[in-house]
Parts: sequence; C-alpha cells; structure tokens
Amino acid sequence: MINAFSFNTSNRIVFENGSACALADHAGHLLGERPFVVTDEGIVAAGLIDQPLGFVTESGRQIAVFDRVTADPAVSVIMAACDAAKAHAPSSIIGFGGGSSLDVAKLVALLCKSHERLDDIWGIGNVAGDRLPLVLVPTTAGTGSEVTPISIVTVGADEKRGVVSPVLLPDLALLDPSLTFGLPAHVTAATGVDAMVHAIEAYSSRSANNNPVSRALAVEALKLLGGSIETAVYTPTDLDARGAMLLGSMLAGMAFANSPVAAVHALAYPIGGTFHVPHGLSNALVLPHVLKFNAPAAHQPYSDMAPHVFPELAETVDTEQRAIAFAEHLQDLTRKLGLRTRLTDVGITASDLPKMARDAMKQTRLLVNNPRNLSEADALAIYQAAL
Repeated sequence: MINAFSFNTSNRIVFENGSACALADHAGHLLGERPFVVTDEGIVAAGLIDQPLGFVTESGRQIAVFDRVTADPAVSVIMAACDAAKAHAPSSIIGFGGGSSLDVAKLVALLCKSHERLDDIWGIGNVAGDRLPLVLVPTTAGTGSEVTPISIVTVGADEKRGVVSPVLLPDLALLDPSLTFGLPAHVTAATGVDAMVHAIEAYSSRSANNNPVSRALAVEALKLLGGSIETAVYTPTDLDARGAMLLGSMLAGMAFANSPVAAVHALAYPIGGTFHVPHGLSNALVLPHVLKFNAPAAHQPYSDMAPHVFPELAETVDTEQRAIAFAEHLQDLTRKLGLRTRLTDVGITASDLPKMARDAMKQTRLLVNNPRNLSEADALAIYQAAL
C-alpha cells in the first residue's frame, strides 16, 4: 500500500526559450502597477533584465529594482531588500537570477505583506501570514528554487538557516533556457551537480513524505542532467543541453521540495557558510563520501538511480557494488567537469574539520532525512575522507 503523502509545487510553470521577454504577457495578471524586482549586480551588468523589464515598463507599470543580493545572502540583505521594497509600495515581487536572488525574493514577498519577524519563521511550517504575488525567473540550472517552498539565509558569521513553507511557492515560475547561455563553465558544472544532488537525496530520503511522484521526478531529472551536463559545460551554446539542464534542475527541485534533502546538504553548509565556497561545489566536494557512508542503508535506491546517470552501471548486478560504483562515477564526473574534488583544494585544512562536523550537526531538519543515522564522529570521518 502506498503511504499517504502531500505534494506542493508552483502554481504555474512556463518553460520556453525566449519566454523571459514575454514576462509582461505571462505574468501581467499578477504584477499589478508597481512590481519590485530582486536580483544581483551581475544580472544587471549582463543586461539580462533589460528586455524583460523594458516590456513591463512599456505596459505602464512602475518598476523598482533591488540588485544587491549576494551569494549565501545574509539577514542584512533580506532586511535591506524588504526596506527597499516597502519604500516602493510593491504590488508584486519578481525574483530574477540564481538561487540566492530567488530565495531573497520569496522572503521579501512574504515579509512585505505578512509583517512577520524573520526570527519567528525559521524552520518548517512556521509561516502564519500571506505574501504578495510572486514571479520567479531562474538564470541558473541548479537550485530549483523556482519550485521549492524553501529560502536559505546565512545567520551570523557562518550558520545557514531555512524558512520552509508552501506559502513561499511562487504564482509563476518562468523558465527560459536562453538566460543560462552566459554562465561560466565552472558555474554550469557546479550548479548542475547541485541539481543532481537534489534528485539523489530526494529519491533516497528517509522523510515520511518520500513519495512516488518525487521519485519519478528525481529519475527524470537525473536522466536529463546526466545526459546533458558535459555538453552544457563544454558546448555552452547548445540550446538542447541548456534546456535539458534547466528542466532537470526544475524537476529535481520539485522532487526535493516534497521529499527533502539530507546529509550531503547538511555537510555542505559549513563549507559554504564558513569558507564561502559556492553551494553547488560544496555539495560536490562531499557527495561521493556521503553516498559511500550511506550505502549500507541505501544501496537499493542508489542502485536504482545509477543506470539513469551512468548507463554502463546497468551491467553491475550486485546492488551494493553498484551503489559504491555510483558514488565513484559521480566523483569522476566532477573531475571531468573541471570541478575541484578535495577540501584542501578550497583552502580547508585538517584543523578546520572538527568545527565543521559540529556545525553540520546543527542541520537537524536535513539530517533526519538521511538514509543512515549520522553522528558528529561520522561527519568528521566523512570530511576527513574528502580532505
């Protein structure tokens, strides 16, 4: 018998090359007279918002733009964006950019309407109020933030915290593969691996809400991502590969939004928070080592997924051997993509590892989903293996 589950995702999804330029048409009924845009300086400098917002302005709407989102946004960035939005008296919020911009946009849409305190809504299901109309336009193929009810914020010097609520899901997710053409190869690689981690952890999650829909989406995501990531990295203007990456990222986002991620993310957060390593690369650095640790408890789901990414692994009949081979092939893939593969490559030393292990254990909302119970000593051993 199939266990009871719930499944939430964005209200409407548009996937079309060039669709960002039709933002006013796709989202016109949501925007109102005073849209507020949340993005970063790089997106503005690249001119990615010029045409989409130009058409919105031509329709008579008054737009304000906040472009000070940073990677791993801090509480101060959230508050600055909220202050700028309130000064504009927004009718809607548009998040335009990578996962950080989309995460900030979600919280701005919520806090500008509900007037809740950020400190009151950390964790899962603590949002009480409503949000402004929200449109999210991703420019990277990795986080899947456009279809997740999650916003991640850096608190203090290096702690990552999340706000998780279906209220954060947008009214419209607008996916335009052409927006990802300008991504550097290392960003394409790291964000692509991030999306693969989302699918892998969603499929194997110990969450009570792990469900057939999420698993089906995770498998399809892995097919798309595994079949296109090398082409997207080394032939960056290949539209088919870019489209497959963006769609795969979205499907993985839908999967883990409902069957949450686990120890790979928990151990990646101290790497990003303390050492300011991009999130996708942080995941890639610990991924094979966490999978090897989990394999005794998760060899069946890992074995199930492996041939969808690496078809040659279908010939490995033994599920435990295939699970380990899956982890090893993923590590080889990161090398092929030109990503760094050791913690020492990003400036982490053996003396840093005990604090990292302690910090990882704070991510209880993630660790409860891991297929195998993980202690602080286990976390330290995984970091040592990745060093």
